[in-house]
Amino acid sequence: MTTPQEELLPGTRRALLHRIAVAQSEGRTPSLVAAVVRDGRTVWHGARSCVDGEVPDENVQYRIGSITKTFTAVLVLRLRDEGLLDLGDPLEKHLPGTGAGEATIAELLAHTGGLAAESPGPWWERTPGALRPHLSDVLGEQPLLHPVGRRHHYSNPGYTLLGSLVEKLRGEPWEDVLRREVLEPLGLNRTSGQPRAPHAGGWAVHPWADAMLPEPAEDLGLMAPAGQLWSTTADLARFAVFLLRGDDRVLSASSVREMRTPAAPAETADVVDGVAYGLGMQLINWDGRLLVGHSGSLPGFLATMLFSESDDIGAVVLTNCTSGPMPALIAGDLVRIVAEAEPRIPVPWRPLKEVDPAVLELAGQWYWGTHAVALRVAADGLVSLEPLSGRGRRSRFRANGDGTWTGLEGYYAGELLRAVRRPDGTVDHLDLGSFVFTRQPYEEGADVPGGVDPEGWRGIG
Repeated sequence: MTTPQEELLPGTRRALLHRIAVAQSEGRTPSLVAAVVRDGRTVWHGARSCVDGEVPDENVQYRIGSITKTFTAVLVLRLRDEGLLDLGDPLEKHLPGTGAGEATIAELLAHTGGLAAESPGPWWERTPGALRPHLSDVLGEQPLLHPVGRRHHYSNPGYTLLGSLVEKLRGEPWEDVLRREVLEPLGLNRTSGQPRAPHAGGWAVHPWADAMLPEPAEDLGLMAPAGQLWSTTADLARFAVFLLRGDDRVLSASSVREMRTPAAPAETADVVDGVAYGLGMQLINWDGRLLVGHSGSLPGFLATMLFSESDDIGAVVLTNCTSGPMPALIAGDLVRIVAEAEPRIPVPWRPLKEVDPAVLELAGQWYWGTHAVALRVAADGLVSLEPLSGRGRRSRFRANGDGTWTGLEGYYAGELLRAVRRPDGTVDHLDLGSFVFTRQPYEEGADVPGGVDPEGWRGIG
């Protein structure tokens, strides 16, 4: 459901419109549409120029290219959550005979399977999928260019394999599975494999003249799971909300969080650009703000869907030209404009409903060797450990119900935190994955591995 645009301040709406107007004009594209979501709802839609003589609204379809990969990744994670596969399984276990079977499903999702970026033969984006009727036509005689699992190398054939995996385990075509399991539950009624009116046509704009050439819109056949879909700003805005919050009808919040967690070693160029890759999702460091989503392109179309979890703001940008504007830059700017003009209002602070004396006893200052940290107890039931000053290891911890806590992020993700008590019940120290935290630096009498020098702290004359 789209909420009134008045939810954004007039100055913010004008700044958003100005950004896409500049992008459409300077990028020389026939049309450009965009949407912004905040707090789980669409709060703005903008469009510049025309499609078939009309200003396009949020329901006009554009081809979204590789954003399709994120939809395919959702289908694979559903198979995992149902227990039909493990992400660590080699592809060969479920889809034998491809020649790329040693790559795991997780590696294919993260583009670390060693596969080539493109399919051999004619330019697959501009030729019919009927020219590649078999996986061997998509992969070629030597599918692997790099050692499996050692390098992030973006691969369209890798997502062809994942689409074929979905078809093998579901026993029906990829698009039918996608419609039933993702599109219909999320209400993405204007997302489809083939264009449905109203939709934009794809154009190439001459680089040195204000002239245009229509681009072909081919059915990609087996390559469809890598880039076939058409969609709208309204549908992609809803999809972005799902990828941020989860929806138990499709994927849980924990599974979509796993998708947007870095899973691939970055190339040197990617490190410079601040780009990483999760499981079917790109992660971009945009001026210190982490944006997650995916971009896409096919001849005649460019697309981007990005969101900032910390700001709870997302943006979708679609345009119908082969090159010109840069949707990822535009989407990043749209998120920034809203985040800076109308920063997120924090939820009200509230105290704990109940105070557990055994937990409250642990709150306060601790030392790992000579590093000072603070343990805090939050109203949401989590505890956190973080440096008292400066940068360093930090994490929140979830209670396990037995007096221990499990780390949720960073260096301590998955690690166990527990209070070690003396025979009289008082706390001797905290144990965090074997690291000892004491109330004083190398506290005398505490059970510190290696012991504490009995002469204590001293100066050197």
